[in-house]
Amino acid sequence: MSKMESINFIDTFAEFKELKNIDRPTLISILEESFRGALAKMFGSDENFDVIINPDKGDFEIWHNREVVADEDVEDPIRQISLSEAKKIDADYEIGETVADAVDFLGFGRRAILTLRQTLSSKILELQKDYLFNKYKDRIGEIVSGEVYQMWKKEILLLDDEGNELLLPKPEQIPADFYRKGDTVRSVVLKVENRNGNPKIIVSRTSPMFLQRLFELEVPEIHDGLITIRKIARIPGERAKVAVETYDERIDPVGACVGVKGARIHGIVRELRNENIDVINYTNNISLFIARSLSPAKISSIQLDEENRKADVYLKPEEISMAIGKGGMNIRLASMLTDYTIDVFRDIDEADDEDIYLDEFNDEIEQWIIDVLKSIGCDTAKSVLAIPRDELIQRSDLEEETIDDVLRVIKAEFEE
Repeated sequence: MSKMESINFIDTFAEFKELKNIDRPTLISILEESFRGALAKMFGSDENFDVIINPDKGDFEIWHNREVVADEDVEDPIRQISLSEAKKIDADYEIGETVADAVDFLGFGRRAILTLRQTLSSKILELQKDYLFNKYKDRIGEIVSGEVYQMWKKEILLLDDEGNELLLPKPEQIPADFYRKGDTVRSVVLKVENRNGNPKIIVSRTSPMFLQRLFELEVPEIHDGLITIRKIARIPGERAKVAVETYDERIDPVGACVGVKGARIHGIVRELRNENIDVINYTNNISLFIARSLSPAKISSIQLDEENRKADVYLKPEEISMAIGKGGMNIRLASMLTDYTIDVFRDIDEADDEDIYLDEFNDEIEQWIIDVLKSIGCDTAKSVLAIPRDELIQRSDLEEETIDDVLRVIKAEFEE
């Protein structure tokens, strides 16, 4: 019998014992396979050897089985043992019986022992890789938690509760995310790569699927299938729009998602670094869906070009800035949610006959400035005057002097 401690294999056994995800039969099988490989290399065959593994104690036994034959009949010393040699082991042995004697593994030599240890270590690594890939390949789209282990410029390394590595790349982090080592991070499994046998688990906090899974956790009606999330549009960390519907007339899907005094949605908003979330009722009526997607703005009318998936939306002057939103965010999300290119126009009624289109000022205001103002929904003189100066500067990103010149020219026209 050879003891693990005597040849420094106890550490390798310890590594195996730590692999809680590997079942006992697999563990013993791989250990035995490694030892049999070494035996075959040393003796030319492993057929006449018994390998007994005891991973709990960290030891093993190797027994060499040979048939007792007459001294002159020994042809294969691996399978046969002479009667005289057998009687040295035990005087009671007779021809035809089987001798099982312990093999001293130290006799294999240092190189064989080192090779065996390396083989075991590589098999441990293979087991870990296979387990990691198999564990996560069917979990794409699920929420996982990981502890921040290391932070780099382009990605964060997380460890799950079993110590498996998860990667959170910079583009998959919410811009306001800030972590320290040891922090717990929730994310969704985005993809599982397996290049050259090296599994890589990529997780995300910016994916729409992450927002959907958070809703499923917070809203029982979604988890139970009574409410369905039909579409999600996100600008991570800033704003999101979620279209929901239900076939149960007794349920208010928007109210159920928001909760009493916003209780249900508050936890989601906090997890997403105060991302502003609009929940709207889904409908197959595309005009109505576009109108709802531009909430909180109220539209006057819509002209659809279904072939090119374009929509011209007309609004009252005071609604235009809400429809476009800060930095054009609201209209961009509405376009993402509906898959329509949306353009907003000022709805000029008869009472606004005295209003003037900005293009008519191109002799005093440069055309590129007019185009910038039109891009934020200001296509007439009064629509510019309806927006406070500071908000105009912020939304248009034009210089203060430029905005002041525009306001001076427009005001002068009406003062006349």
